[in-house]
Amino acid sequence: MSLNAVRPWREIQRRKSRRIMVGSVPVGGDAPISVQTMTNTDTTDVRATLDQVIRAADAGADIVRVSAPDEDSTRALREICAESPVPIVADIHFHYKRAIEAADAGAACLRINPGNIGDAKRVAEVVRAAKDHGCSIRIGVNAGSLERHLLEKYAEPCPDAMVESGLDHIKLLQDHDFHEFKISVKASDVFLAAAAYQQLAEATDAPIHLGITEAGGLMSGTIKSAIGMGNLLWSGIGDTIRVSLSADPVEEVKVGFEILKSLGLRHRGVNIISCPSCARQGFDVIKTVEALEQRLEHVKTPMSLSIIGCVVNGPGEALMTDVGFTGGGAGNGMVYLAGKQSHRMSNDQMIDHIVEQVEQKAAEIEARDKAAAEAAE
Repeated sequence: MSLNAVRPWREIQRRKSRRIMVGSVPVGGDAPISVQTMTNTDTTDVRATLDQVIRAADAGADIVRVSAPDEDSTRALREICAESPVPIVADIHFHYKRAIEAADAGAACLRINPGNIGDAKRVAEVVRAAKDHGCSIRIGVNAGSLERHLLEKYAEPCPDAMVESGLDHIKLLQDHDFHEFKISVKASDVFLAAAAYQQLAEATDAPIHLGITEAGGLMSGTIKSAIGMGNLLWSGIGDTIRVSLSADPVEEVKVGFEILKSLGLRHRGVNIISCPSCARQGFDVIKTVEALEQRLEHVKTPMSLSIIGCVVNGPGEALMTDVGFTGGGAGNGMVYLAGKQSHRMSNDQMIDHIVEQVEQKAAEIEARDKAAAEAAE
């Protein structure tokens, strides 16, 4: 019996959407919510861009977007797409020819902004290129670059204006018999973005790319994204997400996964449950968690680890985790395995020991899952 069957208050009913493909990655339908990021290197520096793409993919990114502002960039895109371990989305602004070149270069998806890509004829040419090369398209509406006629009509960026822009361009793609598209209505204002996405979700069955654009630095942007995107995801809206931070793209991926993991929508790597620490702690919780986060980054298998400083909440938290450690006295604490007390361990050897226990548990889970998959074939 699933956890949701036992505890229905944990269940998120995802909005029903069409499924499209971004390269090899399904987006929408019942596909897992994919995590995206975007490179911030000079695209013409192929090696630097590929290095960033690979690091993002290693961190769990399913899709990576690369800016293509000029012809030199679309030329570089050919090698980037060929060597990338994940599908590449070409980010296009202002010049529709860059989209055509990007499709020819191997981009899996073209991100176009309706507010600045050009007239209907130019959009038609982009659609033709997407069809010819098997690309999907993201309609990327942004509060900061709405079409002039919509700003004149509504006086300012607002949910109605953003959704109208998106629906107009959906119709334009559909009029050209093109249906492999997803859509976003991003704003840096959480309230504006949330209202626009809620309205959009009711108006179309297209897959939704979720994001709070230009969210800020690592700390402030993470908080703003978690609030805005978290509430939308909780209500079932969102098929693929991108956290926009003024930070290393790898950090965007990490934050994206943490948001999804907190809602039970994706599971990857070690979920560390830890206390904030206080005078009762039997060991330095903060330094221990910092060390374990670094030491366990390589573990991709979904599992849980509790690190609690004392016996007030430690045993209870450990009951629900794969591996746990609860602080005690006399320089040692209790190790829990599969929710049960296992053995005591000294604080000074605890980090190495926990890493060993987590790696062993991950190997057991991987072996079990492999055997189950083989038996099902």
